[in-house]
Amino acid sequence: MIEQILVGSFMMIVTVVIEAMVISFAVKGLTRFGGRLNHLGPTLRLTLSLSLLTLWLVVGISLIMWMWAGLFLVLGEFTNLVDALYFAMVSATTLGYGDVLLSDQWKLLSGFVAANGLILFSLNTAFLFEALRRIDAGRAR
Repeated sequence: MIEQILVGSFMMIVTVVIEAMVISFAVKGLTRFGGRLNHLGPTLRLTLSLSLLTLWLVVGISLIMWMWAGLFLVLGEFTNLVDALYFAMVSATTLGYGDVLLSDQWKLLSGFVAANGLILFSLNTAFLFEALRRIDAGRAR
């Protein structure tokens, strides 16, 4: 059980740091290139900004899902990438169909993936709302 907790905690720490880096790059990109969008109309500027930010955040979440899937493959929980990735995505979104499960040796990791998904999706949502607020505030100026 301790091994599961250590591995799950380590993965959560690493993935949160990675997503924080993804968000940091998005902030730097907005700061550096956001002014170039000022010539666009407010609706187009907002649409383009939010679309690009959302797609960038999807890249980060996707990378993290691949990391979880890779861990499951290394641990021998799955024999193919499709099942490992499917389980990671279903667990991270807390959908949890239950058609693919981890063995008793590693079943606690499913809770870590779910908690990790909640944290990361919440972090991304908070970032998008703040970005929307700032982009809209910039329009009001």
